[in-house]
Amino acid sequence: MKRTPLTLTVGILLAIIFAVLLFTFQVRTTQVAVVTTFGKPTRSISEPGAYFKLPWPIQRVYYFDRLTQNLEDKFTQDFTADGRTLLTSVYVGWKISDPQEFFPRFAGGSVQAAENVLSGIVRSVKTATIGRHPFSDFISVSGGGTNFTAIEDEMLAGVRAQVEANQYGIEIEFLGIKKLGLPESVTEEVFKQMTSERQRLVQQLTSEGETLAAGIKSDANRRAAEIIAVAQGQANEIRGRGEAEAATALAKFQQNPELALFIFRLRAFEEALKGRSTLIFDRWPPFLDAFMGVTTNAPAR
Repeated sequence: MKRTPLTLTVGILLAIIFAVLLFTFQVRTTQVAVVTTFGKPTRSISEPGAYFKLPWPIQRVYYFDRLTQNLEDKFTQDFTADGRTLLTSVYVGWKISDPQEFFPRFAGGSVQAAENVLSGIVRSVKTATIGRHPFSDFISVSGGGTNFTAIEDEMLAGVRAQVEANQYGIEIEFLGIKKLGLPESVTEEVFKQMTSERQRLVQQLTSEGETLAAGIKSDANRRAAEIIAVAQGQANEIRGRGEAEAATALAKFQQNPELALFIFRLRAFEEALKGRSTLIFDRWPPFLDAFMGVTTNAPAR
């Protein structure tokens, strides 16, 4: 008798737990879910939490990963607008945006089936996009730069348009070119063209450098000639002033020869006494006459 209440309590708890498990389900933050009723999708859930459902076989819940999934296209051969062969591979980031649309389109929500369909779309769009662009948009042989960003955006827009038109219930988040290659025959041709372009660029830069050097040399010669002409003019002017002053002094000296002699002796004495020096003469120098009051030859000292 004492065990009856405990047994009833345990039984009721187990029944509640069983009912909860049978009539509810939980969606995690990394998941999206679709609820089917008798095998047909009737409800999609993209927010995490606990939800009510009818027990199997009336309703069933299918879970899908809501995180972004990566798909890499095969390394395939395509042709550019100017007929060049190009080997390319692209990568795509996609995720399930509407489980209710995704589930019936891909055999019960098969991710592998979805990637197979998406690979075909990516390959078709990639081939069409490459065919609309010249070879120089992918590989620049002249250093002018490529057009990768615009080509990737064009591919992304094309894939998104086809996915949305077919209502696959998936969203394309990003697309980019992963690999880019050339066949061996084309590679040799491209290298030759790149070498030719580089040689042409070297010749162009050399010619521009020679032209610039010639201009600099010509300008330097012109400026040197101008400086020399100015210097010669200044020298002639200074020479003229000196000759004029010399002529004036000569006229004054001719009027007073004794004054001229006196000045010459003073200058000679000044030159002799420059710096700290001792003068020894074997005879009386004429310029000392101005300090001795002697105007004739003095005895040797």
